[in-house]
Amino acid sequence: MTSDESVSASFKRAAAERAVDFIQPGMVVGLGSGSTAAYAVRRLGALLSAGTLKDVVGIPTSRATEALAVSVGVPLTTLDVHPVVDLTIDGADEVAPDLSLIKGGGGALLREKVVAQASRREIIVVDAPKLSPRLGTKWPVPVEVLPFGWRSQALFLESLGARVVLRLALDGAPYHTDQGNVVLDCDFGPISEPAGLAAKLESRAGVMAHGLFLNLTTDLVVAGPEGITHRVRGA
Repeated sequence: MTSDESVSASFKRAAAERAVDFIQPGMVVGLGSGSTAAYAVRRLGALLSAGTLKDVVGIPTSRATEALAVSVGVPLTTLDVHPVVDLTIDGADEVAPDLSLIKGGGGALLREKVVAQASRREIIVVDAPKLSPRLGTKWPVPVEVLPFGWRSQALFLESLGARVVLRLALDGAPYHTDQGNVVLDCDFGPISEPAGLAAKLESRAGVMAHGLFLNLTTDLVVAGPEGITHRVRGA
């Protein structure tokens, strides 16, 4: 790990652990995916093991998060048992000033969005470089599609102005999500109308999820060289 990566990891950990402070006894907590959310899961596990927090159950947004939660002693439940989530802690790849997001760099965008939409409170934790003046400036939009006919979806996305790349796994084969779908990473450049683009993506058969998370974030916790800041949507 380079010195820059070490500093970034330190910021991510600080933001994630700050977000865990919002968890109260008796809560159902959505457990996000990715490196930043993993810090929150580990912190939650430590608090539960120490008895500082009690009667908290988690709903993981990926198989990887599920395995991590089990390993650190976080009791798990499901959306079928608890269809309303008190709060979710998750990361993001890019955050616009209105707290809209691009997510899905880790491939868990569908489950992450399902849990986010079921949550009373969605707390996003990032380090400062994830902040952006406009979505699409720094990160492509992941689009999860059925493997059946995925090339037709790529053509559709190109017709909307995207440069489309099929995401590959480490072995060079197409990457598959926990649901068995493939991911097309779509570089639209800076997106002037995210809501309009989201509507077009959602109207397309075969598109299972997209990485535009709009009007879902309630809280943003950011860690950077100047410390930790907490923003609430609309404040």
